[in-house]
Amino acid sequence: MSTPKDTVKGIMEELPTLLAVAVVETETGMPLASHANIADFDIETAAAYNTEVVKAKLKAIQALKLNQTLQDILLTLTDQLHLLKLSPSGDKFIYLAVNSRDTNLAQARQIMKAHSASLN
Repeated sequence: MSTPKDTVKGIMEELPTLLAVAVVETETGMPLASHANIADFDIETAAAYNTEVVKAKLKAIQALKLNQTLQDILLTLTDQLHLLKLSPSGDKFIYLAVNSRDTNLAQARQIMKAHSASLN
């Protein structure tokens, strides 16, 4: 099992061109560990709003009575990809923002999957 700080460090090592990464507590929206490569990237605000995205999807799954577990969410912006990957227990998620021009989506998803598995 790794700490949120270890998770952030590991993802930074594997994706050095990332814009921002954080391990966020799903219930509160508080980042437990984070890093941004852009000075004006507000990771606290990003964590809070992306927590609302996760909570909304969890509510939708429940309202639709789907027998499913939320694993990840991909948001495609003009030139950025924002990925949200829940831990196996769902109590935390990894938030990752990357530039879509210099990041391979499949590789980023694999890296997040590997690191989220040890987040409990």
